[in-house]
Amino acid sequence: MSLQPPVFPAEPTRFPLTKLAITRISGQDRVKYLQGQVTCDVNALQPGQQTPGGHCDPKGKLWSNFRLLCLEDSLLLLTSPSVLERQLPELKKFAVFSKVEIAADERHATGLAGKGTDAWIAAQFGLLQSGLIDGGMVVKIEQDRWLLVSNQQADALPQGDESLWWGLDIKAGLPHMEAVHQGEFIPQMLNLQALDGICFNKGCYMGQETVARAKYRGANNRALFLLAGTTGEPVASGDTLELQLGDNWRRSGMVLNAWQQAGQVWLTAVLPKDTEADAQFRLKQDEGSRLTLQPLPYTLTE
Repeated sequence: MSLQPPVFPAEPTRFPLTKLAITRISGQDRVKYLQGQVTCDVNALQPGQQTPGGHCDPKGKLWSNFRLLCLEDSLLLLTSPSVLERQLPELKKFAVFSKVEIAADERHATGLAGKGTDAWIAAQFGLLQSGLIDGGMVVKIEQDRWLLVSNQQADALPQGDESLWWGLDIKAGLPHMEAVHQGEFIPQMLNLQALDGICFNKGCYMGQETVARAKYRGANNRALFLLAGTTGEPVASGDTLELQLGDNWRRSGMVLNAWQQAGQVWLTAVLPKDTEADAQFRLKQDEGSRLTLQPLPYTLTE
């Protein structure tokens, strides 16, 4: 049985993204404040620019990973909704000492993907790369795939199934932490360094010592991998993966995100970095499932 990955639509298609929360950080100290909290270089962003990043506890374990958008008057933090209950109190903990406001944003997140989407964005907004638009911003994720964060919703385009958008993110090796993962991973375990989500010369931030130690002392032995295979059971974030060792199976890692269709599954999972390329896996809850590693579309770095 050949494995069919998530496939781009044949035409520009919109995906209303209900599984994406938008937090707005405003006030004159917003850049300085966030710079001391997260892994990415907030100071380096100009309006219309964006970056992945991570928000850690003092021990370097992630409260969340995110995509950060820089607008003229605010910063927008895009995360999975489930992480907010624990993350937001941590993000706000020291805000009382700064001129900064942290609140939910009223804008919508809409995915735009399909053949011809780059041309549609150029015609609609006059942009070839990520940039500001009226009331928000568009972010280029990859060729013919964009994220629209605005009160505009591209209603003229046909609507697709939201799960396909997240499947395309999985295929692209892009992580989305859920509440079940909080406190489990340091940023490098989600490949944030390979996605330009960690700045190693920005100075102090929460968890910075652990993140630096993982880079300069080789203190991290796990990474995000892409797997595909077959299963007859639903797969969820936090599910356990088992590695085949001869006739036995041993716990090997945790599912980050999964996309399923017609008995097939594509997923991202955090596994040991020295996992062999031909390793065979199964889901703990489905002994008949089988999964193998797939190539990531980027190169892993320390």
